[in-house]
Amino acid sequence: MAREPFNRRLTALLKYSGAGLSIAMLAALPGVAHADEGGVSFWIPGFFGSLAAAPAQAPGWSVTSMYYHTSVSAGGDVARAREITIGRIPANLNVNVNANVNANVNLGLVAGTYTFATPVLGGQASASLLGVYGSNSTTLAGSLVGTLTGPGGGVFPFSRSDSINSSIIAFGDLLPMFQLKWNDGVHNYMTYVTGDIPVGAYQSDRLANMGLGHWVIDAGGGYTYFNPQTGHEFSGVLGFSYNFVNPATQYQSGVDMHFDWGASQFLTKQWQVGLVGYAYQELGCDSGSGDRVGCFRSRVLGVGPQVGYIFPVGDMQGYLNLKAYGEFANENRPAGWNVWLTFNLSPAAPGAPPTTKPIVRKY
Repeated sequence: MAREPFNRRLTALLKYSGAGLSIAMLAALPGVAHADEGGVSFWIPGFFGSLAAAPAQAPGWSVTSMYYHTSVSAGGDVARAREITIGRIPANLNVNVNANVNANVNLGLVAGTYTFATPVLGGQASASLLGVYGSNSTTLAGSLVGTLTGPGGGVFPFSRSDSINSSIIAFGDLLPMFQLKWNDGVHNYMTYVTGDIPVGAYQSDRLANMGLGHWVIDAGGGYTYFNPQTGHEFSGVLGFSYNFVNPATQYQSGVDMHFDWGASQFLTKQWQVGLVGYAYQELGCDSGSGDRVGCFRSRVLGVGPQVGYIFPVGDMQGYLNLKAYGEFANENRPAGWNVWLTFNLSPAAPGAPPTTKPIVRKY
């Protein structure tokens, strides 16, 4: 019984933290060359993490700000796809590409979330909008060796060395999201729908971009287990991305499947430690009249540590989370590492209800 006040307090703190974490991991980073068209995808693995399905404790506004850094590299498969995308390999050129792509991205992201007071389908509804601003520096270096078909049908040997440096500092696309969450004791459930509004800085012939260039819709569902008696927590979210045709290139990326997870232990009512990870797999082949690389299905896995800290900010609730991923088992997609630093500010958890015991004064 001595642990009961701590458990009540921890439950409230975690539910508030979960409201901000659910929007804390999304951005469209096409210049990073992740997958799909030219090695570029809408979904960044690691979007969802611990407490993804935990409902907020009360309705109202919350704000999440993030710093994101990633460093990735890829070989000839992605380099060839990127050269085709930006128009440096014409249709009459058949080449083998021995090159590398390297990208370093630093981003600032801000998400505003409003949690509604009125239940929807028995669950808690929220709507969010995320904006992106940052820098992207991408390089491609290597050689191309192959054959060039002339106008009369003749075939000629071809070789070229490429060294492309592309950098940009600009706004990215806008990312709306709608979520529904349900709580049943230690079990929490969530469904969401999000997408990409292509308003960010994008040029189809530029190696580094901050926008995707086409619309996307993404939807899925998740589960969070949290036991306030032990402080154990586990979350997993499965989703699918449908990519519309890029009007600038007439290229349509295939359907992407992604699974993000987080496991943590709350050591106290403020400190959290644990692991995070993800699995990303493109299910459908790329297509469209602009597709000259074939199916180009991509895959990557990632795993790493996390630490979280909950603290008061005036009459608000603050939450800091730091997590990092190392990537492996990649195919048609670069691998590297990335770091997320997230700060969420939301209404403070309500205090204990006032006592109904009558006041007895002794004279």
